[in-house]
Amino acid sequence: MTIAKPGPRSEAKSARLTIGTRGSPLALVQAREVEARLVRAHPALAEPGAIELAIIRTSGDAAERPLAELGGKGLFTKEIEEALLDKRIDLAVHSIKDMPGFLPDGLVLACVLPREDPRDVFIGVCAENLKSLPRGAIVGTSSPRRQAQVLALRPDLVIQPLRGNVETRLRKIREGAVDATLLALAGLRRLGLEQEASTIIPTEEILP
Repeated sequence: MTIAKPGPRSEAKSARLTIGTRGSPLALVQAREVEARLVRAHPALAEPGAIELAIIRTSGDAAERPLAELGGKGLFTKEIEEALLDKRIDLAVHSIKDMPGFLPDGLVLACVLPREDPRDVFIGVCAENLKSLPRGAIVGTSSPRRQAQVLALRPDLVIQPLRGNVETRLRKIREGAVDATLLALAGLRRLGLEQEASTIIPTEEILP
């Protein structure tokens, strides 16, 4: 969770507390988890209208080319950081894996939710794990980390970029766009989709 350092509120804001978030289902689940924890800690925020979610579309959401070619992690945070600095939102909830290494002046990383299981999962239509994929099978992932580790284990496989939110990637798997993909177990659990995983990958095989 990122917040701006104290300062005057924007006159455009009506809620007592405005939480900024991307609009993907996973981002909204995580923002609502923070909202629920804030309400438990501060019961006055349970009043109707006390908290609102502000959905912010980022450059990363709109990008069509691979993110590594366009600037990487900051593409998912730039517009959210601007909203914080402009006092249009009070705090932002974001997956820490997509956070840049340094925050702009005036912003602080205030807290981190309890960590979920950090492991990746394998999801395939013709195999239960990476080892059993046929030669030349297509693995869809846009993550440089996953690409490097998959090819280190199976240099005979073909990597194809695969973008979109979790549900979009699962749909592309079902439609046969690729033979397999790797996703974060934490995201599947938070969305109630853990059953979609073919195999949870041990950390000795793929480092999260």
